[in-house]
Amino acid sequence: MLLVASYYFYAFWDWRFLFLLAFSTFLDYYTGLVMSRQSTKAKKLFWFWLSIIINLGFLAVFKYYNFFAASLADALTLAGIQVHFTTLQVILPVGISFYTFHGLSYVIDIYKNRIEPEKDFVNYAVFVSFFPLLVAGPIERATHLLPQIIKRRTFKYEQAVDGVFLIFWGLFKKVVVADNCAPVVNDIFQLGNASGSVLVLGAVLFAFQIYGDFSGYSDIAIGTAKLFGIDLLTNFRFPYFSRNISEFWRRWHISLSTWFRDYLFVPLGGSRVSKLLSVRNVFIIFLVSGFWHGANWTFIVWGALHAIFFLPSFIFNTNKKYQSGIINPSGFRQSVVEIALVLKTFVFVTFAWIFFRAESVQHALSYIRRMFSTSLFSFPKLSGEKNIEALLSLLFIFIMIVVEWRQRNKQYVFELYWKKNIVFQLFVLTGIISMLFFFTGKSDSFIYFQF
Repeated sequence: MLLVASYYFYAFWDWRFLFLLAFSTFLDYYTGLVMSRQSTKAKKLFWFWLSIIINLGFLAVFKYYNFFAASLADALTLAGIQVHFTTLQVILPVGISFYTFHGLSYVIDIYKNRIEPEKDFVNYAVFVSFFPLLVAGPIERATHLLPQIIKRRTFKYEQAVDGVFLIFWGLFKKVVVADNCAPVVNDIFQLGNASGSVLVLGAVLFAFQIYGDFSGYSDIAIGTAKLFGIDLLTNFRFPYFSRNISEFWRRWHISLSTWFRDYLFVPLGGSRVSKLLSVRNVFIIFLVSGFWHGANWTFIVWGALHAIFFLPSFIFNTNKKYQSGIINPSGFRQSVVEIALVLKTFVFVTFAWIFFRAESVQHALSYIRRMFSTSLFSFPKLSGEKNIEALLSLLFIFIMIVVEWRQRNKQYVFELYWKKNIVFQLFVLTGIISMLFFFTGKSDSFIYFQF
Protein backbone atom coordinates (compact mmCIF):
# COMPACT_ATOMS: atom_id res chain seq x y z
CA MET A 1 0.00 0.00 0.00
CA LEU A 2 2.80 2.42 0.93
CA LEU A 3 4.66 1.67 -2.30
CA VAL A 4 1.60 2.26 -4.49
CA ALA A 5 0.75 5.41 -2.53
CA SER A 6 4.31 6.71 -2.95
CA TYR A 7 4.40 6.13 -6.71
CA TYR A 8 0.89 7.63 -7.05
CA PHE A 9 2.10 10.66 -5.08
CA TYR A 10 5.17 11.12 -7.31
CA ALA A 11 3.11 10.61 -10.49
CA PHE A 12 1.09 13.72 -9.67
CA TRP A 13 4.17 15.79 -10.54
CA ASP A 14 5.12 13.97 -13.77
CA TRP A 15 4.32 10.29 -14.29
CA ARG A 16 7.09 9.88 -16.89
CA PHE A 17 9.80 10.24 -14.25
CA LEU A 18 8.41 7.23 -12.39
CA PHE A 19 10.51 5.14 -14.75
CA LEU A 20 13.68 6.94 -13.59
CA LEU A 21 12.73 6.39 -9.94
CA ALA A 22 11.93 2.72 -10.61
CA PHE A 23 15.18 2.15 -12.53
CA SER A 24 17.29 3.81 -9.83
CA THR A 25 15.53 1.70 -7.18
CA PHE A 26 16.00 -1.58 -9.05
CA LEU A 27 19.65 -0.79 -9.84
CA ASP A 28 20.63 -0.38 -6.19
CA TYR A 29 18.44 -3.29 -5.03
CA TYR A 30 20.05 -5.60 -7.58
CA THR A 31 23.54 -4.25 -6.87
CA GLY A 32 23.13 -4.99 -3.18
CA LEU A 33 22.15 -8.60 -3.86
CA VAL A 34 24.92 -9.15 -6.40
CA MET A 35 27.63 -7.64 -4.17
CA SER A 36 26.69 -9.97 -1.32
CA ARG A 37 27.22 -13.00 -3.58
CA GLN A 38 30.67 -12.07 -4.88
CA SER A 39 33.53 -14.32 -3.85
CA THR A 40 36.29 -11.76 -4.44
CA LYS A 41 36.70 -8.17 -3.34
CA ALA A 42 37.52 -7.10 -6.92
CA LYS A 43 34.14 -8.31 -8.22
CA LYS A 44 32.35 -6.68 -5.31
CA LEU A 45 34.21 -3.44 -6.01
CA PHE A 46 33.18 -3.59 -9.69
CA TRP A 47 29.47 -3.72 -8.88
CA PHE A 48 29.89 -1.09 -6.19
CA TRP A 49 31.46 1.44 -8.58
CA LEU A 50 29.02 0.55 -11.35
CA SER A 51 26.12 1.58 -9.12
CA ILE A 52 27.91 4.73 -7.89
CA ILE A 53 28.78 5.84 -11.44
CA ILE A 54 25.27 5.24 -12.81
CA ASN A 55 23.60 7.01 -9.87
CA LEU A 56 25.91 10.02 -10.06
CA GLY A 57 25.60 9.90 -13.85
CA PHE A 58 21.86 10.50 -13.60
CA LEU A 59 22.53 13.51 -11.36
CA ALA A 60 25.21 14.79 -13.74
CA VAL A 61 22.93 14.60 -16.77
CA PHE A 62 19.71 15.95 -15.30
CA LYS A 63 21.11 18.45 -12.82
CA TYR A 64 24.63 19.49 -13.82
CA TYR A 65 25.20 18.96 -17.56
CA ASN A 66 24.06 22.44 -18.61
CA PHE A 67 26.09 24.03 -15.80
CA PHE A 68 29.29 22.22 -16.82
CA ALA A 69 28.69 22.96 -20.50
CA ALA A 70 28.11 26.69 -19.88
CA SER A 71 31.06 26.97 -17.45
CA LEU A 72 33.42 25.24 -19.88
CA ALA A 73 32.24 27.44 -22.73
CA ASP A 74 32.83 30.57 -20.61
CA ALA A 75 36.32 29.37 -19.63
CA LEU A 76 37.25 28.67 -23.25
CA THR A 77 35.88 32.07 -24.29
CA LEU A 78 38.22 33.73 -21.79
CA ALA A 79 41.07 31.82 -23.43
CA GLY A 80 40.01 33.17 -26.82
CA ILE A 81 38.31 30.01 -28.04
CA GLN A 82 34.68 30.32 -29.12
CA VAL A 83 32.72 27.11 -28.47
CA HIS A 84 28.98 26.51 -28.36
CA PHE A 85 27.84 23.38 -26.53
CA THR A 86 24.38 21.94 -27.02
CA THR A 87 22.37 22.18 -23.79
CA LEU A 88 19.71 19.75 -22.64
CA GLN A 89 16.13 21.00 -22.49
CA VAL A 90 15.03 18.64 -19.73
CA ILE A 91 13.13 19.13 -16.50
CA LEU A 92 15.02 18.43 -13.30
CA PRO A 93 13.20 15.47 -11.70
CA VAL A 94 11.82 16.52 -8.32
CA GLY A 95 13.63 14.85 -5.43
CA ILE A 96 16.35 13.22 -7.57
CA SER A 97 19.11 14.40 -5.22
CA PHE A 98 17.26 12.93 -2.23
CA TYR A 99 16.34 9.49 -3.55
CA THR A 100 19.74 9.13 -5.24
CA PHE A 101 21.42 9.67 -1.87
CA HIS A 102 19.09 7.06 -0.31
CA GLY A 103 20.32 4.52 -2.83
CA LEU A 104 23.97 5.54 -2.52
CA SER A 105 23.98 5.15 1.27
CA TYR A 106 22.36 1.70 0.92
CA VAL A 107 24.98 0.47 -1.56
CA ILE A 108 27.87 1.94 0.44
CA ASP A 109 26.62 0.39 3.69
CA ILE A 110 26.41 -3.05 2.04
CA TYR A 111 29.88 -2.66 0.56
CA LYS A 112 31.24 -1.71 4.00
CA ASN A 113 29.42 -4.74 5.53
CA ARG A 114 27.33 -2.51 7.79
CA ILE A 115 24.06 -4.10 6.66
CA GLU A 116 22.83 -7.15 4.79
CA PRO A 117 21.05 -6.56 1.46
CA GLU A 118 17.26 -6.48 1.62
CA LYS A 119 15.82 -9.43 -0.30
CA ASP A 120 12.23 -8.17 -0.45
CA PHE A 121 12.04 -5.70 -3.34
CA VAL A 122 8.87 -4.04 -2.04
CA ASN A 123 10.49 -3.29 1.31
CA TYR A 124 13.52 -1.75 -0.37
CA ALA A 125 11.39 0.21 -2.86
CA VAL A 126 9.39 1.72 0.01
CA PHE A 127 12.65 2.74 1.71
CA VAL A 128 13.68 4.69 -1.41
CA SER A 129 10.29 6.14 -2.36
CA PHE A 130 8.39 6.55 0.94
CA PHE A 131 6.23 9.49 -0.08
CA PRO A 132 6.67 11.88 2.89
CA LEU A 133 10.43 12.09 2.29
CA LEU A 134 10.58 11.31 -1.44
CA VAL A 135 10.77 14.85 -2.84
CA ALA A 136 12.56 16.86 -0.13
CA GLY A 137 13.93 14.57 2.55
CA PRO A 138 14.99 13.98 5.24
CA ILE A 139 17.72 11.85 3.65
CA GLU A 140 17.27 8.49 5.34
CA ARG A 141 19.66 5.62 5.98
CA ALA A 142 18.82 1.99 5.33
CA THR A 143 20.14 1.15 8.79
CA HIS A 144 17.49 3.40 10.33
CA LEU A 145 14.43 3.24 8.07
CA LEU A 146 14.46 -0.28 6.56
CA PRO A 147 14.01 -2.11 9.89
CA GLN A 148 10.94 0.06 10.60
CA ILE A 149 9.46 -0.79 7.19
CA ILE A 150 10.10 -4.52 7.59
CA LYS A 151 8.69 -4.97 11.09
CA ARG A 152 5.00 -5.11 11.91
CA ARG A 153 3.71 -1.68 12.93
CA THR A 154 0.81 -0.90 15.22
CA PHE A 155 -1.02 2.38 15.68
CA LYS A 156 0.19 4.34 18.72
CA TYR A 157 -2.00 7.20 19.89
CA GLU A 158 0.79 9.34 21.39
CA GLN A 159 2.97 8.92 18.29
CA ALA A 160 0.03 9.98 16.10
CA VAL A 161 -0.65 13.02 18.32
CA ASP A 162 2.99 14.08 17.93
CA GLY A 163 2.62 13.57 14.19
CA VAL A 164 -0.49 15.76 13.95
CA PHE A 165 1.14 18.58 15.93
CA LEU A 166 4.28 18.35 13.78
CA ILE A 167 2.20 18.55 10.59
CA PHE A 168 0.35 21.66 11.76
CA TRP A 169 3.50 23.32 13.08
CA GLY A 170 5.20 22.58 9.75
CA LEU A 171 2.22 24.12 7.92
CA PHE A 172 2.45 27.19 10.15
CA LYS A 173 6.14 27.63 9.33
CA LYS A 174 5.52 27.12 5.61
CA VAL A 175 2.27 28.92 4.77
CA VAL A 176 2.25 31.56 7.52
CA VAL A 177 5.96 32.38 8.00
CA ALA A 178 7.71 31.42 4.74
CA ASP A 179 4.93 32.28 2.29
CA ASN A 180 4.39 35.69 3.88
CA CYS A 181 8.11 36.43 3.73
CA ALA A 182 8.40 35.30 0.09
CA PRO A 183 6.76 38.26 -1.74
CA VAL A 184 8.65 40.80 0.36
CA VAL A 185 11.95 38.97 -0.21
CA ASN A 186 11.28 38.65 -3.96
CA ASP A 187 10.56 42.39 -4.18
CA ILE A 188 13.69 43.38 -2.21
CA PHE A 189 16.02 41.05 -4.11
CA GLN A 190 15.02 42.78 -7.35
CA LEU A 191 17.10 45.62 -5.85
CA GLY A 192 15.32 48.59 -7.47
CA ASN A 193 15.86 51.67 -5.29
CA ALA A 194 16.11 49.72 -2.02
CA SER A 195 18.20 51.28 0.73
CA GLY A 196 20.92 49.40 2.60
CA SER A 197 18.65 48.89 5.61
CA VAL A 198 15.91 47.44 3.38
CA LEU A 199 18.44 45.03 1.87
CA VAL A 200 19.43 43.91 5.38
CA LEU A 201 15.74 43.35 6.08
CA GLY A 202 15.46 41.30 2.86
CA ALA A 203 18.39 39.09 3.86
CA VAL A 204 16.94 38.51 7.35
CA LEU A 205 13.49 37.72 5.97
CA PHE A 206 15.01 35.25 3.50
CA ALA A 207 16.90 33.55 6.33
CA PHE A 208 13.56 32.88 8.02
CA GLN A 209 11.78 32.16 4.73
CA ILE A 210 14.12 29.31 3.83
CA TYR A 211 14.08 28.03 7.41
CA GLY A 212 10.28 28.11 7.61
CA ASP A 213 10.00 26.60 4.15
CA PHE A 214 12.43 23.71 4.49
CA SER A 215 12.08 22.88 8.18
CA GLY A 216 8.31 23.24 7.69
CA TYR A 217 8.40 20.57 4.99
CA SER A 218 10.57 18.35 7.18
CA ASP A 219 8.09 18.67 10.06
CA ILE A 220 5.19 17.77 7.75
CA ALA A 221 7.12 14.77 6.39
CA ILE A 222 8.19 13.53 9.84
CA GLY A 223 4.68 14.08 11.23
CA THR A 224 3.05 12.22 8.33
CA ALA A 225 5.45 9.29 8.77
CA LYS A 226 4.50 9.10 12.47
CA LEU A 227 0.90 8.45 11.43
CA PHE A 228 2.19 5.28 9.74
CA GLY A 229 4.22 4.27 12.80
CA ILE A 230 7.54 5.34 11.29
CA ASP A 231 10.06 7.68 12.92
CA LEU A 232 12.18 9.58 10.39
CA LEU A 233 15.48 11.24 11.17
CA THR A 234 15.27 14.68 12.75
CA ASN A 235 16.29 17.22 10.12
CA PHE A 236 16.29 20.51 12.07
CA ARG A 237 16.93 21.26 15.70
CA PHE A 238 16.48 25.01 16.24
CA PRO A 239 19.51 26.00 14.09
CA TYR A 240 19.16 29.75 14.60
CA PHE A 241 19.91 29.31 18.31
CA SER A 242 23.42 28.04 17.41
CA ARG A 243 26.46 29.71 18.96
CA ASN A 244 28.94 28.94 16.18
CA ILE A 245 28.88 27.64 12.62
CA SER A 246 29.81 24.13 13.73
CA GLU A 247 26.78 23.96 16.00
CA PHE A 248 24.64 25.44 13.21
CA TRP A 249 25.53 22.52 10.94
CA ARG A 250 24.71 20.05 13.69
CA ARG A 251 21.24 21.59 13.76
CA TRP A 252 20.55 22.55 10.12
CA HIS A 253 19.59 19.93 7.49
CA ILE A 254 21.00 17.30 9.84
CA SER A 255 20.33 14.37 7.52
CA LEU A 256 22.44 15.94 4.75
CA SER A 257 25.31 17.19 6.92
CA THR A 258 25.64 13.79 8.66
CA TRP A 259 25.43 12.05 5.24
CA PHE A 260 28.40 14.05 3.97
CA ARG A 261 30.23 13.49 7.25
CA ASP A 262 29.82 9.70 7.17
CA TYR A 263 30.11 9.05 3.44
CA LEU A 264 32.60 11.72 2.33
CA PHE A 265 34.44 13.46 5.18
CA VAL A 266 35.34 10.31 7.14
CA PRO A 267 36.44 8.27 4.06
CA LEU A 268 38.67 11.21 3.05
CA GLY A 269 40.40 10.88 6.41
CA GLY A 270 38.28 13.35 8.37
CA SER A 271 40.29 15.05 11.06
CA ARG A 272 42.54 12.00 11.62
CA VAL A 273 44.99 13.19 8.95
CA SER A 274 47.31 16.21 9.06
CA LYS A 275 45.80 19.61 9.76
CA LEU A 276 46.39 20.70 6.17
CA LEU A 277 44.58 17.65 4.77
CA SER A 278 41.82 18.11 7.36
CA VAL A 279 41.28 21.67 6.14
CA ARG A 280 41.15 20.32 2.59
CA ASN A 281 38.49 17.82 3.67
CA VAL A 282 36.44 20.57 5.29
CA PHE A 283 36.47 22.60 2.08
CA ILE A 284 35.55 19.54 0.03
CA ILE A 285 32.45 18.69 2.04
CA PHE A 286 31.22 22.29 2.17
CA LEU A 287 31.84 22.87 -1.54
CA VAL A 288 30.14 19.58 -2.43
CA SER A 289 27.27 20.48 -0.10
CA GLY A 290 26.87 23.78 -1.92
CA PHE A 291 27.05 22.08 -5.32
CA TRP A 292 24.50 19.47 -4.18
CA HIS A 293 21.99 22.29 -3.75
CA GLY A 294 22.14 23.43 -7.34
CA ALA A 295 24.07 23.94 -10.55
CA ASN A 296 25.03 27.55 -9.98
CA TRP A 297 28.21 29.27 -8.78
CA THR A 298 26.14 30.99 -6.10
CA PHE A 299 25.73 27.69 -4.25
CA ILE A 300 29.43 26.94 -4.50
CA VAL A 301 30.28 30.37 -3.06
CA TRP A 302 27.69 29.75 -0.32
CA GLY A 303 29.44 26.47 0.55
CA ALA A 304 32.88 28.11 0.45
CA LEU A 305 31.72 30.86 2.82
CA HIS A 306 30.50 28.28 5.33
CA ALA A 307 33.85 26.47 5.06
CA ILE A 308 35.65 29.76 5.83
CA PHE A 309 33.30 30.51 8.74
CA PHE A 310 33.79 26.96 10.05
CA LEU A 311 37.61 26.91 9.83
CA PRO A 312 38.52 28.96 12.95
CA SER A 313 36.64 26.61 15.29
CA PHE A 314 38.00 23.59 13.39
CA ILE A 315 41.63 24.76 13.52
CA PHE A 316 41.45 25.67 17.23
CA ASN A 317 39.50 22.49 18.11
CA THR A 318 36.40 24.30 19.38
CA ASN A 319 34.12 22.81 16.71
CA LYS A 320 32.82 20.15 19.11
CA LYS A 321 31.79 22.73 21.66
CA TYR A 322 28.07 23.12 22.45
CA GLN A 323 27.18 19.48 21.80
CA SER A 324 25.39 18.88 25.09
CA GLY A 325 22.31 20.98 24.38
CA ILE A 326 20.78 24.30 23.50
CA ILE A 327 21.28 27.54 25.42
CA ASN A 328 20.60 27.26 29.16
CA PRO A 329 22.42 30.25 30.70
CA SER A 330 22.97 30.16 34.45
CA GLY A 331 23.24 33.91 34.96
CA PHE A 332 22.83 37.35 33.38
CA ARG A 333 26.43 37.63 32.21
CA GLN A 334 26.38 34.20 30.58
CA SER A 335 23.03 35.03 28.98
CA VAL A 336 24.47 38.16 27.36
CA VAL A 337 27.52 36.25 26.08
CA GLU A 338 25.44 33.38 24.68
CA ILE A 339 22.93 35.71 22.99
CA ALA A 340 25.83 37.67 21.47
CA LEU A 341 27.26 34.40 20.08
CA VAL A 342 23.87 33.45 18.65
CA LEU A 343 23.51 36.83 16.96
CA LYS A 344 27.05 36.65 15.57
CA THR A 345 26.38 33.20 14.10
CA PHE A 346 23.05 34.37 12.66
CA VAL A 347 24.79 37.33 10.97
CA PHE A 348 27.33 35.01 9.31
CA VAL A 349 24.64 32.57 8.19
CA THR A 350 22.39 35.34 6.88
CA PHE A 351 25.26 36.93 4.95
CA ALA A 352 25.90 33.58 3.22
CA TRP A 353 22.16 33.22 2.46
CA ILE A 354 22.45 36.26 0.15
CA PHE A 355 24.50 34.15 -2.28
CA PHE A 356 22.08 31.24 -1.88
CA ARG A 357 19.11 33.45 -2.84
CA ALA A 358 20.77 35.55 -5.56
CA GLU A 359 20.34 34.72 -9.25
CA SER A 360 24.09 34.97 -9.87
CA VAL A 361 27.32 35.82 -8.08
CA GLN A 362 27.21 39.27 -9.70
CA HIS A 363 23.70 39.78 -8.34
CA ALA A 364 24.85 38.81 -4.84
CA LEU A 365 27.87 41.12 -4.98
CA SER A 366 25.68 44.01 -6.15
CA TYR A 367 23.28 43.29 -3.31
CA ILE A 368 26.09 43.30 -0.72
CA ARG A 369 27.74 46.40 -2.17
CA ARG A 370 24.47 48.36 -2.02
CA MET A 371 23.65 46.95 1.41
CA PHE A 372 26.86 48.40 2.87
CA SER A 373 26.17 51.87 1.50
CA THR A 374 25.51 55.00 3.60
CA SER A 375 21.79 54.14 3.65
CA LEU A 376 22.55 51.08 5.80
CA PHE A 377 21.72 53.06 8.93
CA SER A 378 18.47 54.57 7.62
CA PHE A 379 15.04 53.32 8.72
CA PRO A 380 13.90 50.58 6.31
CA LYS A 381 10.96 51.77 4.20
CA LEU A 382 9.18 49.69 1.61
CA SER A 383 6.68 50.79 -1.00
CA GLY A 384 2.93 50.63 -0.35
CA GLU A 385 1.50 47.47 1.09
CA LYS A 386 4.92 45.81 1.29
CA ASN A 387 5.41 47.67 4.60
CA ILE A 388 2.40 45.87 6.09
CA GLU A 389 3.52 42.53 4.61
CA ALA A 390 6.97 42.98 6.11
CA LEU A 391 5.56 43.86 9.54
CA LEU A 392 3.23 40.84 9.45
CA SER A 393 6.16 38.61 8.45
CA LEU A 394 8.22 39.91 11.38
CA LEU A 395 5.29 39.27 13.73
CA PHE A 396 4.97 35.66 12.55
CA ILE A 397 8.73 35.19 12.83
CA PHE A 398 8.59 36.52 16.39
CA ILE A 399 5.82 34.03 17.28
CA MET A 400 7.83 31.18 15.78
CA ILE A 401 10.99 32.18 17.67
CA VAL A 402 9.14 32.47 20.99
CA VAL A 403 7.55 29.04 20.61
CA GLU A 404 10.82 27.42 19.53
CA TRP A 405 12.74 29.12 22.33
CA ARG A 406 10.23 27.80 24.84
CA GLN A 407 10.65 24.26 23.48
CA ARG A 408 14.37 24.47 22.64
CA ASN A 409 15.36 21.57 24.89
CA LYS A 410 12.91 19.20 23.20
CA GLN A 411 13.66 17.03 20.18
CA TYR A 412 11.16 19.14 18.23
CA VAL A 413 8.74 21.96 19.00
CA PHE A 414 5.66 19.99 19.96
CA GLU A 415 7.23 17.16 21.89
CA LEU A 416 4.35 17.66 24.25
CA TYR A 417 4.68 17.48 28.00
CA TRP A 418 0.91 18.13 28.27
CA LYS A 419 -0.16 15.07 26.25
CA LYS A 420 -2.85 14.09 28.72
CA ASN A 421 -4.39 17.57 28.71
CA ILE A 422 -6.66 17.23 25.67
CA VAL A 423 -8.27 20.64 26.26
CA PHE A 424 -4.90 22.37 25.99
CA GLN A 425 -4.02 20.30 22.91
CA LEU A 426 -7.23 21.44 21.23
CA PHE A 427 -6.54 25.04 22.25
CA VAL A 428 -3.08 24.98 20.64
CA LEU A 429 -4.33 23.26 17.48
CA THR A 430 -7.24 25.68 17.16
CA GLY A 431 -4.83 28.61 17.40
CA ILE A 432 -2.54 27.20 14.72
CA ILE A 433 -5.42 26.28 12.38
CA SER A 434 -6.95 29.76 12.80
CA MET A 435 -3.67 31.37 11.77
CA LEU A 436 -3.43 29.02 8.80
CA PHE A 437 -6.87 30.18 7.62
CA PHE A 438 -6.54 33.90 8.26
CA PHE A 439 -2.85 34.61 7.61
CA THR A 440 -1.88 32.23 4.83
CA GLY A 441 0.56 33.94 2.49
CA LYS A 442 0.63 33.72 -1.28
CA SER A 443 1.10 30.03 -2.10
CA ASP A 444 4.73 29.36 -2.98
CA SER A 445 6.32 26.04 -3.95
CA PHE A 446 8.79 24.51 -1.51
CA ILE A 447 12.25 25.93 -2.15
CA TYR A 448 13.96 22.54 -1.77
CA PHE A 449 11.84 20.98 -4.52
CA GLN A 450 14.36 22.50 -6.94
CA PHE A 451 17.22 20.52 -5.37
